[in-house]
Amino acid sequence: MFENKIKQCDEQKTKIDSFRPLTAAQSLALKEHYKIGLTYSSNALEGNTLTLIETKVIIEDGLTIGGKTLREIDEATGHAKAYDYIFEIVNLDTITLDNILQIHKLFYQQIDTENAGTYRKKAVFISGMDTKFPPPKKVESCMQKFEIELASKKEKLHIIEYAAVMHNKFVAIHPFLDGNGRTARLLMNLILLKAGYSITIIPPIFRANYIKCAYEGSKNNHTEFIHFLSSMVYESQKEFLTLLDYK
Repeated sequence: MFENKIKQCDEQKTKIDSFRPLTAAQSLALKEHYKIGLTYSSNALEGNTLTLIETKVIIEDGLTIGGKTLREIDEATGHAKAYDYIFEIVNLDTITLDNILQIHKLFYQQIDTENAGTYRKKAVFISGMDTKFPPPKKVESCMQKFEIELASKKEKLHIIEYAAVMHNKFVAIHPFLDGNGRTARLLMNLILLKAGYSITIIPPIFRANYIKCAYEGSKNNHTEFIHFLSSMVYESQKEFLTLLDYK
């Protein structure tokens, strides 16, 4: 269903780069715009029922929404904090395990303080799938290898391929008790941001496609997810260019 659009993404990135440097006001407006969009979409992919407008009200106005669970609200505010953090570290030379643990901690600390930013101590599984994740005792060593790969793969792959592969490898480890998908998508976006790409959003309508492609990636078959991600990057870039023209 999805074709490789890396070439088209490169062409659109050239257009985006022609607008740089952005003004401080532009950068802030775009950052805040995508904070709402990414928080809404990433949470919705995991079953959170907050709408885009409800997410905006919670994050920007600090209001609660009647009929919504406290967890759903905490997922919105926690994701927004983790989103802000990736912008704080975007200019660092490398992404470390401490960075990844902090992303998870910021997202998850209002939901489960004890397990926020801490590797899981229990086995996990995904219902309806035969994916097998490393046992708890191997998680830390797997993440140490993952950190090495974060640094080594960068020069060998196109950045979109690199972001896709690292997303899949992270999900295959499933280092946390919960919040792995959202952490993976924030990490994926951090990788893209560091290379000068805009925030990439996966609309909830593509949830089934996302799960299917990520499932194949967990089996070390990354082609489908690379095609999928390149398509999502392409569509997100189109929106970004529209916003730049408007602003």
